[in-house]
Amino acid sequence: MDEHPGILRLYCAQINPTVGDFKGNFEKIAYHIDNAQKNNVKIIAFPELAVTGYPPEDLLLKPAFVEENLKYLEKIRNISGNFVVVIGFVNKTFEIYNSAAIICNKKIISICNKQYLPNYSVFDEERYFQKGSGTAVYELDGVLLGVNICEDIYYSSGPLQLQSIAGGASLIINLSASPYHVEKIQDREKMLFARATDNRVNILYVNLAGGQDELVFDGNSMLVSEKGRILYRARPFEEDFFMFDLDMEEVNATRLRDTKFNNQRDRMRSENISVPVIKIDLAKSVSVPEIQNTAFITDMQAAETPEEPESLKHFTTSKDYYRELISCREEEVFKALVLGTGDYINKNSFKKVVIGLSGGIDSALTAVIASFAIGKENVTGVLMPSMFSSKGSIDDSLKLAENLGLKTLTIPIKDLYDSYLKNLKSNFKTSDVTATKENLQARIRGNILMSLSNEYGWLVLATGNKSEISVGYCTLYGDMVGGFSPIKDIYKTLVYGVCDFINRKYSNIIPESIIKKAPSAELKPGQTDQDKLPPYDILDRILKYYIEDEKDYPDIVKSGIDGATVKEVLNMVDFNEYKRRQGALGIKITARAFGRDRRYPVTNRFRLT
Repeated sequence: MDEHPGILRLYCAQINPTVGDFKGNFEKIAYHIDNAQKNNVKIIAFPELAVTGYPPEDLLLKPAFVEENLKYLEKIRNISGNFVVVIGFVNKTFEIYNSAAIICNKKIISICNKQYLPNYSVFDEERYFQKGSGTAVYELDGVLLGVNICEDIYYSSGPLQLQSIAGGASLIINLSASPYHVEKIQDREKMLFARATDNRVNILYVNLAGGQDELVFDGNSMLVSEKGRILYRARPFEEDFFMFDLDMEEVNATRLRDTKFNNQRDRMRSENISVPVIKIDLAKSVSVPEIQNTAFITDMQAAETPEEPESLKHFTTSKDYYRELISCREEEVFKALVLGTGDYINKNSFKKVVIGLSGGIDSALTAVIASFAIGKENVTGVLMPSMFSSKGSIDDSLKLAENLGLKTLTIPIKDLYDSYLKNLKSNFKTSDVTATKENLQARIRGNILMSLSNEYGWLVLATGNKSEISVGYCTLYGDMVGGFSPIKDIYKTLVYGVCDFINRKYSNIIPESIIKKAPSAELKPGQTDQDKLPPYDILDRILKYYIEDEKDYPDIVKSGIDGATVKEVLNMVDFNEYKRRQGALGIKITARAFGRDRRYPVTNRFRLT
């Protein structure tokens, strides 16, 4: 039977590209284009800068990089068929633009340049791109649609409003590369709900999935109706795709009944605000199965060659899959950590990692993340006991490794430590175990881990959390050594929360004694973290106020926290910027991570207390 009038079969390709891997990215793109053609879709959409990967950063300053991106856009054009391909790439005229190409039947029909360039938080797009201008809509089989890119949709009076109300578009396709942090997914959904309902328009939001250095892209691509209903969602934190047959007639019916929409449209007409229409001609419609409200979803991670699905799955009602797949904030964070760690390791061509196991909760969580990310067979845990290490910590480390199925090495540091003490004796002021001697133990352990890294090509994973790194409760060239630091943006209280979730879901793989014991570096007899730090629930409150909320000293004290404690913590944060600058990069989880997100000068005499 002929295709239903007013029905658009959409294909959302939520891919995980690698920056600069043009060949690998093209293969992913080609897979989906082939699959779209087999399933007679009308439109397939890919994320922002899908050709290059995101963010390319200063690679954009290299002409050869931009030219290679254009060569692969040509390859994509040459494999396009009798449907529309919307894909992100770097456009070049006299300047360069963050752009979307609209391709059909081996022709580039149009190019849409991003208009709003984010230049805050982790974004530096104004450093590289020119702002686009001009807004168009496209007519496809009598249906009007608009295309915009990521930040463009965040502005209520931006391109989407012009495309929907002045241009009459009933579908907006937004190509995005929106990185994850806690609460970002919910905030993004609220924004999409507002844009869809305010403009009575369907929105196909296509986001990246995957890790790129510090950033994790959570996917969560979705189709939102003009009534704000999530019609379908791609799986979070993994590569995925879905197809959906969208009834375009429902938008017109909703708009007829919406006084606000009609008033806005009439106002724009009276002000002679119009949007050009670009017509896209498809060849004669082909026969497709008779379906209604149909969606297809599959896992792309294991796919190696294009394979046509046996059939489309039918649903009588729409369904929001997010809460079925992500049960709580801690699971969301855990999935982000696993994805970001795995992609950093794999995309940088490491095969195996090594972790120092202390018997504490931080190294335990890091080991779990690594084993989930790249497989237990690729993770080695190293026990490096000293004369101050408790039997409980050693036993806990071995039990954790047994539960996870990790290989372990045990390399005691007592003899090495004694040798240092002997050779440095004349340079020490006292025979007591001072901070110098505590740090010496940490640096011996760091040397051992880096030696194993050099010998076997293993990547060292650092195990420090955000609470410790914030206040400098870590040893430079000691426990801070490593090529990647998975939990560096996780406060200690959240470390406990994530570990509790892991044990609930995965049968207590982290020994309960690790979670319950008082945190300690075990660098001298009877030591605990609270000897030098406030309780972690108080410390983390102060840190969130100061780092993420940018609250000043008086405002934090007004929250009910002791002023002397606040002053001490803030001074530790400010003083230890030099340490953080020398630490390994790690995954952004909070709204304001150290590094590319929060940038403070090391040489700085300004104090808020």
